[in-house]
Amino acid sequence: MIPSVLHAPAPGWTTDADVVVIGSGIAGLVAALRCRPHGRVLLVTKALLDAGSTRWAQGGIAAALAPDDTPEEHLADTLTAGVGVCDEDAVRALVTEGPDAVRALIDLGTAFDRSGGDIALTREGGHHRRRIAHAGGDATGAEISRALLAELKDSDVEVIEHALVLDLLKDAAGRAAGVTLHVMGEGQPGGVGAVRARAVVLATGGLGQVFSATTNPEVSTGDGVALALRAGAEVTDLEFVQFHPTVLWLGEGATGQQPLISEAVRGEGAHLVDHAGVRFMTGRHELAELAPRDVVTKGIINRMRETGASHMLLDGRHFGAAMWETRFPTILAACRHHGIDPVTEPIPIVPAAHHASGGVRTDLHGRTSVPGLYACGEVACTGVHGANRLASNSLLEGLVFAARIAEALSTDLQPTTTPTDDLPALTGRPPEPTNALPEPDASAEPTGGLPGPASGPAGSTGGLPEPDASAEPTGGLPGLASGPAGSTGGLPEPDASAEPTGGLPGLASGPAGSTGGLPEPDASAEPTGGLPGLASGPAGSTGGLPEPDASAEPTGGLPGLASGPAGSTGGLPEPVASAEPTGGLPGLASGPAGSTGGLPEPVASAEPTGGLPGLASGPAGSTGGLPEPDASAGPTGGLPGPAGDSAGPGSGLPGLAGGALEAGQGAAGFGSTVQEPARVLPEVASVLLGVGDAGLLAPAARAEVQRIMTSYVGVLRRAEGLETAVRELAELGRGGAEPGVEAWEATNLYTVASAIVAAARRREETRGSHWREDFPERADGTWRGRLVTRLAGNVLTTTYESLEGKRS
Repeated sequence: MIPSVLHAPAPGWTTDADVVVIGSGIAGLVAALRCRPHGRVLLVTKALLDAGSTRWAQGGIAAALAPDDTPEEHLADTLTAGVGVCDEDAVRALVTEGPDAVRALIDLGTAFDRSGGDIALTREGGHHRRRIAHAGGDATGAEISRALLAELKDSDVEVIEHALVLDLLKDAAGRAAGVTLHVMGEGQPGGVGAVRARAVVLATGGLGQVFSATTNPEVSTGDGVALALRAGAEVTDLEFVQFHPTVLWLGEGATGQQPLISEAVRGEGAHLVDHAGVRFMTGRHELAELAPRDVVTKGIINRMRETGASHMLLDGRHFGAAMWETRFPTILAACRHHGIDPVTEPIPIVPAAHHASGGVRTDLHGRTSVPGLYACGEVACTGVHGANRLASNSLLEGLVFAARIAEALSTDLQPTTTPTDDLPALTGRPPEPTNALPEPDASAEPTGGLPGPASGPAGSTGGLPEPDASAEPTGGLPGLASGPAGSTGGLPEPDASAEPTGGLPGLASGPAGSTGGLPEPDASAEPTGGLPGLASGPAGSTGGLPEPDASAEPTGGLPGLASGPAGSTGGLPEPVASAEPTGGLPGLASGPAGSTGGLPEPVASAEPTGGLPGLASGPAGSTGGLPEPDASAGPTGGLPGPAGDSAGPGSGLPGLAGGALEAGQGAAGFGSTVQEPARVLPEVASVLLGVGDAGLLAPAARAEVQRIMTSYVGVLRRAEGLETAVRELAELGRGGAEPGVEAWEATNLYTVASAIVAAARRREETRGSHWREDFPERADGTWRGRLVTRLAGNVLTTTYESLEGKRS
């Protein structure tokens, strides 16, 4: 079963913001900086601010900056790479707004490499022009990240580091109202808390860790996509996972983050050769080594099959030492660290998982199908990439669409609501993050060929999580207020004297499951839409608290959690039976636990979800033969409803086989830098317990998910392998692990892997980065469209939407 919430302790602290941004790669940093005019902005990042994927991006950022280049030519190259399923309007926005966005980065202080005073531009795969701006030779992401972090340091954006986002909070109308998160902390307990906000921006990066070998850092566990699915948002195009053609081959069975050999090396003239020295891409495509990535990856795999080799070679010996040292110093260091000298020998390379072209479905301004929830960067699917991303468009996408979200919020943000003053105060406060920007350890050996990480095994992230490679900077960011990056931004210090209860900071002592020293709820008080403070008692009970007053009027709590018997609508009006569900988020009507709650029955013609984890026999929309939930158990947050859903093991090479919260605001008002006392969110607690829901996977399941995906859902796919993946994932999906970072990440990976398999089984053709050996041809008549995946009732459903008649 796919969990609809992550099991976690009840929030031990809260804070308010107008906009909360999750992620600190280029998309997250740009979004946070550009959203400042809308009030108080809180940036939450999984590790340190500068530890995301953006810092590791090598090649550059694509834009039509040269006098002989045009946005129309950039548009044409992007549409060709996307193989017929790009959203042309999204691509046009990208390429027309891109040049000015890059110039704004320069105005911000980004130092791109120059030649004769002009920006030096290179060429990469799929581009017919030199349009890739780069910095530090092959350290473009690091320079962009540096400039954006300098801007952030002088701004009033508040930051919480070392925080893993858990789930979305919604108000009674189904609108995003904040997030829950777990602050991991260093040398302190940390704990689960809640951020209440009028808008939530996901910029969490990629999902490459779903495979055994990837260019992505260890933190790229698909947290944003998994959260969005649990929140009822639509995700699209997840079958299109791009495998980068040239990743340093570290030997049979290498796992974890692998060093990338940038496409720019081929752009500057390096050749792909087999072990006999033959340039095998010549004659396979007009652009040879500079064909789009999916074409080059398939060429490499085919040549490996033809020759029986475990890898191919990238030959740049003709560059000479000087060029390697000045143009590609990072790659040179990485290769030498692993015993390869590109100056004197070819580089052994193999494809590995690199970028998710699909993600959380958005419109042209980053809006998802859940009101108030936005997404940008690699976590999002704007439609720009189609079936295969054009090289160096990812940074540009994050840059442009993060700015578009800020623009949209000018009209989208809901008015400030009345503060919810009846929530009891905690003795604890939001934990203070560690120093945001530590000096890099100069003595540390390169990790994965990337300069400056902390110590760690070769190929690891050095203990630091990676940034969002898809994220992109924004330019021209006015009105910066003072405040050190990474500070608490005015958040109160935690009470050091309070003894943590269940790992939540600042809770007074008390047995697990008690109220932790919180004041007992006033039985006469009007409920705030949830169960106040959890006392001891069996899971699903009221924890020994008084029964809610049936006459009390709900104050906008979680659907199904206001007054009324368990499983009822909690006093909410019944939905109109004729109303069509919007994005799978209809109101919950009364009915026995486990029923559709008054939702329209699914269309009988909808294709079954094909035995996805958690599905047994039974009509679409039923519980699929799963045991009925305990009618006495409390609802799990009224999460949204659905819409409805054929590669065997390949060479064996890595990656190649083939609740609602009432959004009350602080007394200081939106935009204030004064933080009100932290307060408990009792209405959130029952949602986070996930009563009657699927449990968490054990941390060891992470390696099993990666093995399954690498073996059956890598570059080469076919029906038999995908069916095996379904069965083996289903066997994993019987969770019961204790809450914790490793269990949450394993569960997110399982959720994302299941969604990828669902889409890969459904698309019976070969297109872009989706290669079906049993359906080797592109089939526009049947498959020129996108697959939309939703989660409802712990079950994934995948439906097809045709693009016929639409531009792409």
